[in-house]
Amino acid sequence: MRYIALPVLLASFICQTVVSQDLSLASPDGHILFHLINDPGGIAYHLNFRQKEIVSRGRMGFEFMNEPALGTGLSIVKKETFQVRNSWYPAVRNKHARMDDWYNSLRLRLKEDTGLRRSLELEVRAYDDGIAFRYKLPAAAGIGDRVITRELTGFPFPGNAKAWVAQYGGYATSQESEFRPVWLRDLTRQTVAGLPMLIEVDTSVFAAVTEAAIDHYPGSYIGSDSLQDGRVMLTTRLAPLPGEPVDGAKARFDDSVYTPWRVIMLAESPGKLIESGLIENLNPPCAIKDPSWIKPGISAWDHWWSGEVKMDMPTIRQYIDLAASQGWPYMLVDWQWYGAFNDPRADITRTAPQLDMPALLAYAASKHVRLWLWLYSSDVNRNNNYEKAFALYEKWGIAGVKIDFMDRDDQQMVDWYHRIIKAAADHHLLIDLHGAYKPDGISRTYPNLLTREGVMGEEYSKFSNRITPEHNVTLPFTRMLAGPMDYTPGGFINVTPEEFRQGSPTQVKNTRVAELAKFVIYESPFTVYCDAPEHIIGQPGADFLRLVKTVWDDTKVPAGYPGKYIVVARRSGSRWFIGAMTNGEEREITLNLDFLPKGNHRLVSWEDAADAGTHPQNLVKKTRRITSNTPLRITMAKGGGFVAYLDQQ
Repeated sequence: MRYIALPVLLASFICQTVVSQDLSLASPDGHILFHLINDPGGIAYHLNFRQKEIVSRGRMGFEFMNEPALGTGLSIVKKETFQVRNSWYPAVRNKHARMDDWYNSLRLRLKEDTGLRRSLELEVRAYDDGIAFRYKLPAAAGIGDRVITRELTGFPFPGNAKAWVAQYGGYATSQESEFRPVWLRDLTRQTVAGLPMLIEVDTSVFAAVTEAAIDHYPGSYIGSDSLQDGRVMLTTRLAPLPGEPVDGAKARFDDSVYTPWRVIMLAESPGKLIESGLIENLNPPCAIKDPSWIKPGISAWDHWWSGEVKMDMPTIRQYIDLAASQGWPYMLVDWQWYGAFNDPRADITRTAPQLDMPALLAYAASKHVRLWLWLYSSDVNRNNNYEKAFALYEKWGIAGVKIDFMDRDDQQMVDWYHRIIKAAADHHLLIDLHGAYKPDGISRTYPNLLTREGVMGEEYSKFSNRITPEHNVTLPFTRMLAGPMDYTPGGFINVTPEEFRQGSPTQVKNTRVAELAKFVIYESPFTVYCDAPEHIIGQPGADFLRLVKTVWDDTKVPAGYPGKYIVVARRSGSRWFIGAMTNGEEREITLNLDFLPKGNHRLVSWEDAADAGTHPQNLVKKTRRITSNTPLRITMAKGGGFVAYLDQQ
């Protein structure tokens, strides 16, 4: 890691009383400029991207219980600046084999001029793909907790900007919803919007607001407080502690505490945001001494989504056989494997009477497949059951656990996540979190956390009509910006929207090829295939699912727009995979392949058949030779897709 001191412009100040202090910090490429202003109105910031003002006077500060607000009447008493040029190699390659953590940094210590004379520390990092800042709050002067009731961080964007907003309506949420396009000016004080929030400032500026490195602090949401001078003040809304009102206690701490990083990702196109590694970069390095045991991959999944639950030995063996036939390393045994769940009688160390766990483990091992186990969060937490269970699972040889139904991200729940993820790592267990809050990049620190839900995924096709092609091509530009998402793709009963019926076995409203493309487009090192063995074995497309990877050495997003279409290219070793999907409209794209090495390539593709608009299960497989200079024409049916791999010749 390389640190270089940087010059920062700081306006002169008179004595120790704030008149005006103004500092600027630029990104390494100079395209992003962060201005910090400290004047009698308080501390605030402005943000420019490519000489355009994106944020104008974003407020900063905090409100506390039983003490004055913090954010005005401050003077800068210490500042330091430096440049970091660091590269690191993730244990689990979500997007890139090498992550470049390059930024310019400004660290400040501010102190109140009068009154309690409290301190506030602020660190700002300017990257080429966005800015991030966080606060460090000191402990109370006396013995006991300080209590945050409100964080004042604001994001004033132009009111005529378009945003894709997930309206959760409250803070007790599994964070599973559509991201719908709205004008920022139409948001209200009742808005409780999830992160990330994608904002199209104009046709050449896309921003995404989110957070990173949440630790001993609640998750945040976005609200809207006012519209002034054509700008909407988006505000930070923190999840309250259990039992507290919305305006009550959000965080309690008896020692100094860092807030999460407040992040604004920036790019000229929405696809560039998907390529960014900013969220992981803002987290601490890997805390697992030897992470070589962490093995990503695809998993078969017993009848949770594709049919009724059949928790018996023959069914589990059937899904183990599916994983083995496809060359997948895992099979996930879902709910009811330990009988009663979310119940004081539940015992996560014993199998249900009809199951023989040693026999299942032996059968799976004979097929070179390892098992994952589903757990209800209350059963994990009750009397710290996980301590005994995780040690037992390690002894059994279980690969990982899927923990479900947390549905919160208050400070207590965030602390619980950290405790559980670390305990799992101590026992060589991988993790998949469902009923979960959005990713924050902790997988850099604990790469055994391979994926999480916090997304309205394929299961919703079972009991709703909400999984549409438009939703599917919005998710990569919204929820996926935060990190891996366990969407559980693979629905092979493909129908038109007019034919779609809720029920079991479950249908999906896109073509077979679009379903295959999700395995390339959607980021998830542990990818759970959702459908039943009889719907994939021997069926068109099964051959592609034996080839596709779940971790990647490079990621490019050459084209796309939320709600319309998406094209993602990912590299594994020397082989490139391409996945594309469209919304409910037919679409033809001419793709520039300049990301390929120069020369000749063999392209093997699975494409929508000519009649896929009316018969979505139909596809054609093609093999042809192209060069890196050959534009690739992609034709997709309504709700359709395209998927391919390329080998250099």
